[in-house]
Amino acid sequence: MALFDESVAVVPVPRRRMPRGTVVGVWALTVALLVLLVITFLPTSYVIQRPGPVYNTLGTAAAADGTQVPLISVEGAETFETAGSLDLTTVQVVGNRERTPSWFELATAWLDPSKAVVPLSSVFPEGQTSDQRNEQNATLMVDSQQEATAAALTELGYDVGSSVRVVEFVKDSPAEGVLEPDDVIVSADGTPIDEADTLRDVIKDGGGDPVELVVLRNGTEQTVTVTPESREIEGEETWIIGVVLIHDYDFPIDVTIQLDNVGGPSAGMMFALGIVDTLTPDELNGGKDVAGTGTIDAEGIVGPIGGIRQKLYGARDAGAEYFLAPDRNCDEVVGHIPNGLRVFSTATLEDSITALDAIAAGGDLDALPTCTGAAS
Repeated sequence: MALFDESVAVVPVPRRRMPRGTVVGVWALTVALLVLLVITFLPTSYVIQRPGPVYNTLGTAAAADGTQVPLISVEGAETFETAGSLDLTTVQVVGNRERTPSWFELATAWLDPSKAVVPLSSVFPEGQTSDQRNEQNATLMVDSQQEATAAALTELGYDVGSSVRVVEFVKDSPAEGVLEPDDVIVSADGTPIDEADTLRDVIKDGGGDPVELVVLRNGTEQTVTVTPESREIEGEETWIIGVVLIHDYDFPIDVTIQLDNVGGPSAGMMFALGIVDTLTPDELNGGKDVAGTGTIDAEGIVGPIGGIRQKLYGARDAGAEYFLAPDRNCDEVVGHIPNGLRVFSTATLEDSITALDAIAAGGDLDALPTCTGAAS
């Protein structure tokens, strides 16, 4: 029995043409996908900020050899047991001048409330290498630790002496070649200098006139003269001598803060709170989990920081119930508070301690200053 009849011609069914509109749509989609693919690999001029690691200032941190050591340790004074956490929060930056995030990564970050897309130049200034930025942030971290220690010890009634030292020079500095790194500035136009702000005031009041500085260099006092220059800083014209300064303090007790691979000044307030808690008998936070951020100076003034939204999410994800935010960051906090986190605003170290006292005692938290915003 034959399976096929070879005498029968098989006529193929005519292929139906796709409608013109469908053809156009397919080609448009193909082109769009190709364009998207190309754009994905094009360089961008943005970086991504996302929540970084969270460190408990009452806990431990990894030392250079990998061992765990107390993040804050004190010698020369009685210390006390602590509980709960006083977390400092950080921000991680995805991308740099050598490798920026792809457009796809940026689009994903735009849709994530815990991340922020920011201009590359706002994080990595033109002409500054990654190594230079890391070195600058390391210097700021050391300075913040010194300021935090001074603020905490002053709050606890210790007598803390200070001096102002030159660290480096800004680009085209009028002081370069006159001053040297590690010069300690003793006086300016006859005014004793123990705070950087005092020096800035003397320069500003001079209106561009040459400033006579007495400096301590290699153990010997010398007198030099620097002529300030007018520069625009944050949209305002001001007189500067173009130096980066750091405060050196004469602490009556030894406070060591161990935290590697973290830079910048924004941990200052939480360092100060950790030191106060370590040196006082009661648990400053009542054993609860509190996080925060903010710069601090020796007088206990809390300053604003960058990446506040990412830090809020980092704190919440680390288990914090409460967050201390600089009052000058409140405009960025409002409307961006993650669920499960209560935010209080602070302008001084004393404000922060007051908030912690209320948290510890279960007091009237509604009476505390806060950045009011809807949960997201």
